Amino acid sequence: MTNDLASLVSQYGLAIVFTNVLVEQIGMPVPAIPTLMVAAALAVNGKLSLVAVFAVALLACAIADIAWYVAGRRYGNRVMRFLCGISLTPDSCVSEAQTRFESWGRNVLLVAKFLPGVALLAPPLAGATRIGWLPFLAFNTAGGALWVSAGMGGGILLGSQIERLLAYLANYGALAVILVVAFLVGYVAFKWWERHRFYAKLRMARISVDELYRLMDAGVAPLIVDVRSPTARTIEPRHIPGALHLPLHGFEAHIPELPADREIILYCSCPNEASAAQVAKLLMNHGFVRVRPLLGGLQAWIAAGHPVGSLAAGAEPVADSPR
Repeated sequence: MTNDLASLVSQYGLAIVFTNVLVEQIGMPVPAIPTLMVAAALAVNGKLSLVAVFAVALLACAIADIAWYVAGRRYGNRVMRFLCGISLTPDSCVSEAQTRFESWGRNVLLVAKFLPGVALLAPPLAGATRIGWLPFLAFNTAGGALWVSAGMGGGILLGSQIERLLAYLANYGALAVILVVAFLVGYVAFKWWERHRFYAKLRMARISVDELYRLMDAGVAPLIVDVRSPTARTIEPRHIPGALHLPLHGFEAHIPELPADREIILYCSCPNEASAAQVAKLLMNHGFVRVRPLLGGLQAWIAAGHPVGSLAAGAEPVADSPR
């Protein structure tokens, strides 16, 4: 059985590495680091070529990343919403990636693949924010090379242990395959359960866009707060007129400035109003009781045909005083 496994790896190892890395980089929850480690360990023992393993893994990264970069350039925020909608870590999805970009700029591409919640979003976000082709390819390729090298490095260091483990698993044939599949299914199920639990915590009363518009039209508008990041506002410069811009990250510092006796409506551009609901819960924890996220967020407001303002390049909209 061990010889059969070795023959299988020698024949299909590079194809397995390429497919696994490509599928993971596209966004499927199928970890590729274990595969890179195993492939590197086998390469050390002459069953595969180290250079070939590195090359096919880096090529798979490049194909997936370029595809997401192009999608980001073409579709902008719609791609972010789609990816965040299917992400297994919605609590840190778009906002985390945008925060990293704002802090580090294109340098984030060097380490994005090591950061949960950022790895998948970095290429389309680079496209949406119009980072040029050459800087993207240079920084993203370097980041991909670091990530592949790290995975392979672990396999090289643990080569003998991995070889023994493979030999052990080979003796159990189908049972070993079942255990690996069960582990992957369990991992995905756990992440989906965490996702469900996160959204369950965010369930609260929302205000519809039509209800908010009627309040504004009647002259009794509540305080409207845009909790999107600066990067999100660059990608989608439209905003609700009169909204105060207080991003999710760093919002807590502004809580003392907000009126506790006035209704506060929060909006974002993320699926299920996740960022707005997080801020709403934060305000409630500080004693605010008249707080509601906007159902459907900015996209619902725009789709309903209600008035919007638009940011001039490098400018912030004039907002109402919080008091």
